[in-house]
Amino acid sequence: MTAGATDTEPTSWPAAIVGAVRNILGRPLASFHLVLAMAFFLTVFGLVMVLSASSVEGYSKDGSAYGLFATQLTFALLGLVGFYVMLRLPIRLIRRIAGPAIVITTFLLALVLIPGIGTLSQGARRWFIVGGLSVQPSELVKVALCVWGAHLLASRRRENASLRELLVPLLPASVLICVLIILEPNLSTTITVAIIVGALLWFAGLPLRVFGAFVVTGVGLAVILALAEGYRSERVRSFFGAINDPQGAGYQARQATYALANGGIFGVGLGQSRAKWNYLPNAHNDFIFAIIGEELGLIGGLLVVGLFALLAFLGLRIAARSVDPFLKLMTATITVLITAQAFINIGYVVGLLPVTGIQLPLLSAGGTSTLTVLAMLGLLANAARHEPEAVAALTAARPTRGNRLLRLPTPVPYHPSRVDRLRERLDKRPSQPKGQTIQSAATRWRHPRDKAVRRRSAPEVGRTARRSSSYDLLTSGARRASPSSRSARGSGARDNGARDRERRTQRKQEWRWR
Repeated sequence: MTAGATDTEPTSWPAAIVGAVRNILGRPLASFHLVLAMAFFLTVFGLVMVLSASSVEGYSKDGSAYGLFATQLTFALLGLVGFYVMLRLPIRLIRRIAGPAIVITTFLLALVLIPGIGTLSQGARRWFIVGGLSVQPSELVKVALCVWGAHLLASRRRENASLRELLVPLLPASVLICVLIILEPNLSTTITVAIIVGALLWFAGLPLRVFGAFVVTGVGLAVILALAEGYRSERVRSFFGAINDPQGAGYQARQATYALANGGIFGVGLGQSRAKWNYLPNAHNDFIFAIIGEELGLIGGLLVVGLFALLAFLGLRIAARSVDPFLKLMTATITVLITAQAFINIGYVVGLLPVTGIQLPLLSAGGTSTLTVLAMLGLLANAARHEPEAVAALTAARPTRGNRLLRLPTPVPYHPSRVDRLRERLDKRPSQPKGQTIQSAATRWRHPRDKAVRRRSAPEVGRTARRSSSYDLLTSGARRASPSSRSARGSGARDNGARDRERRTQRKQEWRWR
């Protein structure tokens, strides 16, 4: 008995874990609660790591170890406010403000390039100074592009949508945004904008050949832009081994490798990093994953990778369970954007990719980036509350203590608009050859000189006009413009006048008889 029990114990643990995970994910509000937990944990963990990584540099520059941390904390609080606002907004209102949001953020991108308005720092003009805080409009445009692109493509969804419907005006607007960002210059944000557009077009059903051409073109332009600038070219050549300069272009990547190696499996301890003592530039920003790996070791690095993998699973799960096409596109695009940024950052820190400058979402020190990522997670949480099972559970049950505390409105079930229903019916209607349509229209047409047509009553004529196609309307307009039709209309008008005079005369005679 004991041997049998011990034999079944090892196989029962995996089954118990799988059962517990299925039980958690089977709850109606599982996605919503997990997104809340992920946003809270990543924000708190990022604040702790920013404080640890920036304390030395902050003290050496400003005389305070808490200066950069205070700025990051301010933007994190603003981001939580943005998270709450996005969580409360109705879906229809989000779609209505998508157009004005993309226009305003694009205008800010152009405005920041003007000297005296935009702030020049380290050779780039990317920031506004508002109330002592630096705001980067290129980060704000990411959220606006995700929402506006999803709204645009969801409004034009069709099984047989043409390339023009999918690409215009999304692609021209994205090219304009990329050009304005390149002028700052900011290649890393340009790459993220290309990721957003690619994700939108992929989930909207762009043909594989066109999507492949889009990817090849984007990669080619990125390589050209990377080689056009001196410091970018040196980074790429150093990555491929063309430049062996440990103190020059490859210094930052080499120091990040040393920091990861120093951490080992369990790390040197929180706050005990040596690389942040001015050995690793931008330790609190682009290379904060190296500090995480040094202080928390391989376990801490795998924890970060696992968190972003879980976030990717949650986002795609929400997109798959949503019935609203807009929410499907928006949540899938936001998920791809956040996870792509995370894994590109981790990739160049561990030496698998060239250094691009893309930040680690919610963990790197970047005020506007933290605010926008939290706003995106708020949109994800809002979409999670609009899953069909979540809507049914929240509508049927009494408001929980959390909903009463946060004053969250009850989500509204998705109902297609009249335009969407009409578009679906048109897509399901079998298509006819052009020649057949023209022939049927020609057989239905009767010239006004035909007596049988003139004798029809007014309702019959109205029904015939409603059944006529656009081709009928065009050809009838051409016939009305012909001389024969004008003469026919003239004879018809004379006949009508004679009949009216006869009726009036008959009525007068009846009145006299009475």
